[in-house]
Amino acid sequence: MATTPATGTSDQQSVYKYKLPFVIGASAAGTTIEWYDFYLYGVLASFFATQFFPPGNEVAALLSSLAAFGAGFAVRPFGAAFFGRIGDIVGRKFTFLVTITLMGLSTAAVGLLPTYSQIGILAPILLVFLRLLQGLALGGEYGGAAIYVAEHSPDHKRGFYTSWIQTTATVGLLMALTVILIFRVSMGDQQFREFGWRIPFLFSAVLVAMALYVRLRLRETPLFTRLKDAGQSSTSPWRESFGNAPNRRLILLALFGMTAGQAVVWYQGQFQALFFLQNTLNIPFQDSYLITGVAIALATPFFLFFGRLSDTIGRKPIILGGCLLAAITYIPIYILMTNFAGPGTPGTNAAGAAITLHTTPNHLALIALIFIQVLYVTMVYGPIAAFLVEYFPARIRYTSLSIPYHIGNGWFGGFLPLIFTALAVAFANPLAGLAYPIIVALMTAFIGWRFVRETKDVRIWDEVGGEQEQKVPAGAINADSIAGA
Repeated sequence: MATTPATGTSDQQSVYKYKLPFVIGASAAGTTIEWYDFYLYGVLASFFATQFFPPGNEVAALLSSLAAFGAGFAVRPFGAAFFGRIGDIVGRKFTFLVTITLMGLSTAAVGLLPTYSQIGILAPILLVFLRLLQGLALGGEYGGAAIYVAEHSPDHKRGFYTSWIQTTATVGLLMALTVILIFRVSMGDQQFREFGWRIPFLFSAVLVAMALYVRLRLRETPLFTRLKDAGQSSTSPWRESFGNAPNRRLILLALFGMTAGQAVVWYQGQFQALFFLQNTLNIPFQDSYLITGVAIALATPFFLFFGRLSDTIGRKPIILGGCLLAAITYIPIYILMTNFAGPGTPGTNAAGAAITLHTTPNHLALIALIFIQVLYVTMVYGPIAAFLVEYFPARIRYTSLSIPYHIGNGWFGGFLPLIFTALAVAFANPLAGLAYPIIVALMTAFIGWRFVRETKDVRIWDEVGGEQEQKVPAGAINADSIAGA
């Protein structure tokens, strides 16, 4: 039987069943593992060019490998639309249980794939197929985790609490870097090429099983439960999201005025920075992993800092300020990275082609330069989940939030390494690729500041009758203690 916000207690009892730190931890653990799974390939993109694609043309193999990396991003909006609809109709919890299972199975399968030397052209075809499954899964995962935490959080601290979810993409990348570095160094190049690269992928099955165990203990969000009990949940979220002109306008503004710029800053500051160290500056993988990993580790706490700050000064100034700073400073940063790569010595790459190696880079200088880029990442990404949750109504939130997020991050961001490399090759200038993230970041800064409204004062609980902190049943945990207020 449905309960009213004023008198009912079923949704209150469910929200007070466990503390908010458990909600955040369970959601973040699963999402971190999904990002770890998704980015294992990204960390090994250069390596996979020699394993899964035809030999003989190094540049073509690298571009093909980056295209396969991008394939996972290409389908993320479709996963967002499919799983978003389920999340708005069935519920948040069920949906992100399905997505993490799909991600775990497809990632483990990558670890079992034969290479090009074993089965020929079928190898890259199967690899791309599994990357598509990963992309579909991730398209449904992020929205579920972000909304799950947001719909458990009090209105005045949503930026801070959802920023914990925002750390998961970077922590997942850091996990992938660390695990792969350990195996590549400890096993040696020959053993790693033969079978060692498979272990991190197979290990993900264990991690996913652990995450599923934890997530099965969760209940549906109290806000969605109250919405559904009142008969206010959507029966056609696609039609309401895309068939309704005001909602369609919100989706387009969220895409071009927020997530597109956020995406290119994210992928430039972490993935493309790593690729630049490895493929342009030809710094050994041990050094490039170490430089990138240390910079990411040092910058990660700033996700929480900017998430909390956005609760005070707003989401827009931080997100759009990060886009603008990145656009202005990328060129000098990458010129300095080139200068600090150290003296070059003749050598060969994995394909046997002659290249200039930089075996004595200035580690501290490069860490600092990548740290600055990841700091921009924390600015644009820390508050974005809170913004998106607040920007769309609860009844179509999963669908409407996921579409601009995954078009932005899946298409604008996911194809950045491929576009960057293609521009660098086409113009015979390693910095030519910077034109892409700079233009997109500037576009977002302008559209976002001019047309997108601030959301920090939006009270999402008002849609379902308001927060009911004063109605806590006897013996239950008080909402203020849950929120740490």
